Formats: sequence, structure tokens, C-alpha cells
Amino acid sequence: MTNHPEVKYGERAILDGELITFPNPRIGRKYDIHIDLPEFTCKCPFSGYPDFATIHITYSPDQSVVELKALKLYVNSYRDRYISHEEVINQILDDFVAACNPLEVSIKGDFSPRGNVHTVIEVRHRQEDPLS
Repeated sequence: MTNHPEVKYGERAILDGELITFPNPRIGRKYDIHIDLPEFTCKCPFSGYPDFATIHITYSPDQSVVELKALKLYVNSYRDRYISHEEVINQILDDFVAACNPLEVSIKGDFSPRGNVHTVIEVRHRQEDPLS
């Protein structure tokens, strides 16, 4: 069996992954989209140990909707990054808002317990009311 050091097609897709959107098919109607990503991984910036989480995203789209395959690849790009629980969830929120500017969004990272500690980080964003 030979060793194949080349980058695999899935790894290339993850490296090229970015959040992309498509037009909201129901602009003007307020509705919620709930997304669960149960296989999130990153690395602890202090120990290097892997961290595992389920990422929960709930948002109300405005003009655009995030494409799910692109979201999957984007989230998978964190697997080899050394990043804290707090920073990763805040970064996902920043990138999500930059991509689709939803009316409102909540992103929650429910991290698997490690060393008897269970962490849940939740961040929110809401568009500013133009009348306020």
C-alpha cells in the first residue's frame, strides 16, 4: 500500500470553503431556520486536545439564506484550528452575519464535557431597527 501525501478532495473542499448564500425565497415573511451541526471539532489553544461540540444555529433570514453545504464546509474548517470555545462561537457569528445579514441569529456551541467541565457558549445578533 502506498502513502498518498496529496490533499484529498474533501480536504480541498474544506480549505476552499466559504459561506455562500442564495436569495431568500420569501423576503418579507419572518420565519426561522434551525440548523444543528453535531460533529464540530477544533483544538484547545492551551493543551492542543481536541474539543467536540454541537453547533446550533437559529436565524431569521432577510435578503439571503446560507447554503447548507457551504456552511458544513465552513464549520469543518475549524477542525485543526487552535481556538477557544468563546472565540470560535463569536467568530462563527461574525462570519455568519457578514455572509447573510439576517434579521436575527443565535449561535450556540454545546461543547462535550472534558475534565468534568461542560461549556455552552451562546451569542446573538439582531439587525438594528432603522427607526430607532
